[in-house]
Amino acid sequence: MTAVTAAPAPIQEHAHQQAVDAGLLVHRAYPLNAETPVHALTGGDVTSTDHFYVRNHFDIPDLDTADWRLTVTGRVQHRLTLDLDDLYKMRSRTDLVTLECAGNNRIAFDPKVPGEQWRLGAVSAAEWTGVPLADVLDRAKLTSPAREVVFRGADRGRVDGRAETIRFERSLSLDDMADSGALVVYRMNDAPLPRQHGYPLRLVVPGWYGVASVKWLTEIEVLDHPFDGYFQTARYRYAWLRDGHTVTEPVRRQRVRAVITEPSYGQTLSCGDVLIRGLAWSGDAPIADVRVRVGRRPWQSAHLLGHPYRHGLRRWELCTRVDEPGTATIQARATDLTGRAQPDQPEWNPLGYGANSVQTVTIHLL
Repeated sequence: MTAVTAAPAPIQEHAHQQAVDAGLLVHRAYPLNAETPVHALTGGDVTSTDHFYVRNHFDIPDLDTADWRLTVTGRVQHRLTLDLDDLYKMRSRTDLVTLECAGNNRIAFDPKVPGEQWRLGAVSAAEWTGVPLADVLDRAKLTSPAREVVFRGADRGRVDGRAETIRFERSLSLDDMADSGALVVYRMNDAPLPRQHGYPLRLVVPGWYGVASVKWLTEIEVLDHPFDGYFQTARYRYAWLRDGHTVTEPVRRQRVRAVITEPSYGQTLSCGDVLIRGLAWSGDAPIADVRVRVGRRPWQSAHLLGHPYRHGLRRWELCTRVDEPGTATIQARATDLTGRAQPDQPEWNPLGYGANSVQTVTIHLL
């Protein structure tokens, strides 16, 4: 059984200092929550590990690979206890995957909602290396009536409304996992996972909001019934009032979004050709189109750049001419291949998830 303790204060402080030194916007130090500056997302297809956003619900746990183990239990023929060497010997795969916090752009909601007031930088992309989750489960051999798989991290703490200490845990149904391409990951950007990103092992679920990608993974349990853990049922659910009734829905795939990375908000430019650049992504399908509008001019299609990684950040740009001096606004709207497009306003919900409305950047022209 893996020993589960919070990392000592110096480790928490070190992770915080690393975020500060990298120029991340720190919303909270303990537990560490920090977002990537938008300009740091523009260097290429992969976000550097130092600039990768950090979302933690509890303090970073102190795990030593000497006694760390991953257990697989529940509705399986073979209970597994795996160490890192066992995982290293299994078939590995490296995927470029974008992770995004479900609360990204929470600051856009009006009226305001509780939670970290993320701007647009709670998103990053990395190359993740690990073992396909399907291979781990095949080795354990699921038995009937397996229904859901729970993933438990070593991080733990207290939450509102619960007297006891709880661990961070989430589940996926077997149907969700079938085509998810999920990995149990031990390397990030061709280096061992850093502590703040899940060392020594984490789950990565492409296309899903980051809550599904459990960090500091120590246990996988196969259930024959729906999982009702705190972060499955009390949090990470949309809720809307419709026809006098509250309708809820679980947070699942990343909603389609475009972010303008250049020019920056409030920047002063000379009249003439204006180069507009940005990124777009969607958990449901590849990006089909990004359209850009300056002021009240007609929308124009931007050029999609780079390799169309299925779960990467798609770069785009548009060069347009603006000869009128004064203040101007720039907007960008992405559409994916399913036809999903960004709304003008975020769909308000009390916990502030999925705020993928069109971004507006104001610039000044001389």
